[in-house]
Amino acid sequence: MDRVRSARTVITDRIALGLPVYGANTGVGSMKDKLWTAGDLDQFNASLVKAHHFGTGPLFSSSVVRKAMAIRVNTALGGHTGCSVELVNAFLALLEHDVVPAVHRHGSIGCADIGLMGQVASVLTGVGKAFYGGELLDASEALIRAGITPFGMQPRDALAALSVNATAYAAAAEVIREAASGVRVLMVTGLMSSLALGASADPWRVAATLGTRGEALVGSWLYGQSDMVDWPLPTAIHDPLSLRMTAQVFGAAADTLVVAAERLLDATYLSDDNPVVLGGQVHSSGASLPLTTTLYIETAQIAFSHVARNVLNRCVLLSNGVRRNLPINLVAPGEVASGLGPLMKLAVELYMRVQSNAVPLSAQSIVVAGGLEEEATFLPLIVERMEAQVRDLCQMGAIEALLSAQAVDLLGDKPQATAKLAYDRVRDISPMYLQDRPLSEEIEALRRAFSCPDLRRSFVSAAPMPEFDDFFALAI
Repeated sequence: MDRVRSARTVITDRIALGLPVYGANTGVGSMKDKLWTAGDLDQFNASLVKAHHFGTGPLFSSSVVRKAMAIRVNTALGGHTGCSVELVNAFLALLEHDVVPAVHRHGSIGCADIGLMGQVASVLTGVGKAFYGGELLDASEALIRAGITPFGMQPRDALAALSVNATAYAAAAEVIREAASGVRVLMVTGLMSSLALGASADPWRVAATLGTRGEALVGSWLYGQSDMVDWPLPTAIHDPLSLRMTAQVFGAAADTLVVAAERLLDATYLSDDNPVVLGGQVHSSGASLPLTTTLYIETAQIAFSHVARNVLNRCVLLSNGVRRNLPINLVAPGEVASGLGPLMKLAVELYMRVQSNAVPLSAQSIVVAGGLEEEATFLPLIVERMEAQVRDLCQMGAIEALLSAQAVDLLGDKPQATAKLAYDRVRDISPMYLQDRPLSEEIEALRRAFSCPDLRRSFVSAAPMPEFDDFFALAI
């Protein structure tokens, strides 16, 4: 707070001298050269927040909005923002009393979440909508019930409250953790299908010894799990690449997720304001462009497309039969049925959905505000696409588990360790496939089951990968 006060003094002294401070006593964007008079400042700063309350679309979860407010506070405490201590305390009051602004998801191009944080900042002043006690209320009513006095925006406070990337960072934090959870579940279903297909575990041992950081981490985990069960003899001298290179594919995904998360973590304490206070002076800043974080997240999205292809390839191998004398389409002997082969149509569509969401967006050109704003990252949209990728990947993992369970039953195998956990979860929902039956409801139930934190926790507990699990707190 001492740092906040010191930076604040620099701002107020400059304004008292009649010198321009962007967004405090001047307009913003294409109105940057409009210098407001001392008598205009209260109205301008109150109006600035209202002008940037324009989000649309579905609402962010309460946890994302609370994270966003915490990130805004944390970056302000570095002492470079120039906002007032009272603004920091206003955010803290919302967190303390669990008043959660209703924030619509659409309204940011990924260069300061102005349209998103504007919805948060408005609630501080008693404008907009907010949740209190689980009820969506007018912000003024929510503040009254919580015993909070509406905040009056002072010069610099308005822009400081809304012109940051806190919402995108908060949403990115949640989806990256969900993605890490999904990768851990998919590693188990991949192990299960490799077991059913009689894959050699030797390449995983090689990856554990000679691979890159992520490859070694995943290879060690896969080989360790194969060593804990009655692994079948390999069915071929050389397995298909989708089996041999599981450690490489999942290792790359794990590595990119960790790096993306590390860069995101950096962003939660670094000021992304404009302007900033440095060395007792006010400086224009370009820190509102979160390109480094965005690029690493986009890299993780590309890695997901490789994971999706890897899962799809194993599903195709299972449904094709042949390996370990499995029947085509996994049709049980003596049954008149089409079996699980048609399910590949869904698996391929899901793969294409993951793939289509991996195309980078951040380099797309955009020009707004009279040509003053021509750089953007589209981070909120990228996060939204990552959420879709994670959902579709979890669905693919559920399908892989279903096919693997069918293969296990046909072969008479007895799953052990983590593979047994996955097998039992499938059979809790879906019995062995004998005669053809509708699968839509079962597949939806399997998707929910394999996206459930409880199942992830059981996998992590039974077969930990501490370096990855602890970083993402996956045991919680």
